[in-house]
Order: sequence, then structure tokens, then C-alpha cells
Amino acid sequence: MVTTTKLAAISTPAKYRLSVEQYYKMAEAGILGIEQRTELIEGEIIEMSAIGTKHAICVSNLAELLTVQTIQIAHVRQQNPIHLSDRSEPQPDIVLVKRPSSRYADCHPQPEDIFLLIEVSDSTLKYDREVKLPLYAKAGIAEVWIVNIDEQVFEVYRSPNQDRYEQVKIYGKGELVQIKNLGVSILVNEVFQI
Repeated sequence: MVTTTKLAAISTPAKYRLSVEQYYKMAEAGILGIEQRTELIEGEIIEMSAIGTKHAICVSNLAELLTVQTIQIAHVRQQNPIHLSDRSEPQPDIVLVKRPSSRYADCHPQPEDIFLLIEVSDSTLKYDREVKLPLYAKAGIAEVWIVNIDEQVFEVYRSPNQDRYEQVKIYGKGELVQIKNLGVSILVNEVFQI
């Protein structure tokens, strides 16, 4: 029989956290297959969800709308990595970054390059809110949108402070959402044309 004193001495095993460099070496060695959709979050390899049809069309609609409106001032990246730290390279659905796009030939965009980051959420809503959003706030990303497919609303997060955002506003159908630092607006309805 194990006593309470002995239980206190039993510790849980520590997790091994990968660096971005180790993550890429695993991919180069073929440990992570090309067909696998993964991202590195706080040193852990996370398998990404399959992309459903509603998710795909929302991402496409957003990319098209944002590209048309920001072509002169921002580059729109879809489902590509961003570099947040030595242990985190998530792959948001949409990221508006500084131009020219050639500046990312040797490195992924970092927080200071990002005007806006968007996660399109259906089955991943809880994960995006509870894991990724605090990660983005901690990295200092000024503006994050969660496009909530089920409720057909935009959750807009601004003013990062440690691991959370100070300002949160919900936009629904018929409302315009403005990208704070770019002066560009998107009509919520246009994204949910499903």
C-alpha cells in the first residue's frame, strides 16, 4: 500500500519540448510526412484537423476579399506558418503581413510583420480560443479574428496584454469589421456566403 507521503514523492514525467529547428529536422528526415498537417505549439507537435467544406470556403472568401482590399499594403498568406518563438510555429488560416512578400523567402513572418491574424473555427473553436489565442497575445500580435462558422460571427481581439487580449468585440451579419491598422473593412455577410 502506498501512503500519502510516498504519493507526494511520485512525480509526473516531464514532457520533452521540441525546438523549431528540431521540428524541421524531423520533417527533413521523413518522420513527419508531407501529407501530415501539423504545427508546433509550445514545443509540442499538434496534428491539425481536416479542412471541411464550410471552413475551406470561408478561408477562400476571406483571402479573396482581403487581397482585393489590401493588395497595395499587405500580403495575404493562407494556412502557412508564422514564427512566434523557438518553440512555436503555428499555421493560422489567414495572416496579413507587411510587403514585400520576398522578405519571407528565408524566414516565416514574425509578430512584428503581422497586421492581422485570422483563425476560421468550427470544430477547433475551443482550441483556437483556449490554446492559440493566448499564444498569439503572448507573442504580441496586435489583432486576431476568430471567424466562428457555427454562430456566423467574427470575434475580434485587440490590445494584447501578456496571454490575453484587453479588447474583445463580436460582429454579426450586416456589420462591418475594420482592420485597425489598415483602415480596411470587411462585411461579415460576405465571408459566410455558404
